[in-house]
Amino acid sequence: MTVLFVALGGALGATLRYFAVHLATRTLGPAFPYGTLSVNVIGSLMMGIAAAWFLMRGQGGPSSTALFIMTGVLGGFTTFSAFSLDALLLMEQGRMPAAAAYIGLSVALSVGALFAGITLARSVLS
Repeated sequence: MTVLFVALGGALGATLRYFAVHLATRTLGPAFPYGTLSVNVIGSLMMGIAAAWFLMRGQGGPSSTALFIMTGVLGGFTTFSAFSLDALLLMEQGRMPAAAAYIGLSVALSVGALFAGITLARSVLS
C-alpha cells in the first residue's frame, strides 16, 4: 500500500512540475529555464517545511503521509529537493567535507552523466 501512495504522489508531483515549467516558459519565455529553477527552489522549500513538520511530530519511522508528500509529490515535483535535504542533513551532522563532496559530486557527475548520455545516444542514433 505504501508503494501505491508514493506512486500516486509521484504522478501528482510530476504533473505539477509539468504545468509549472510550461506556465513559466509561456509567461517568461524559453531564454532561461525559469520553470525548472522555480520548481527546484519551491520543491526544496517545501521539502524543508515537510521534513521539519514530520520530524517535529516525532514519528518513529516515515508515515504513509510523509512518504506520499516527501518521496512521492516532492520527489516527482523535483528530485533537487531530496538532494537539498541530503546535503543539509550532512551539514547539520557537522560533516562539512562530506556535504561539500556530495554537493560537488552530485552536480558535476550528474551534468557529466547527462552529457555522456546525450553523446552516446547521438552517436548510436545518427
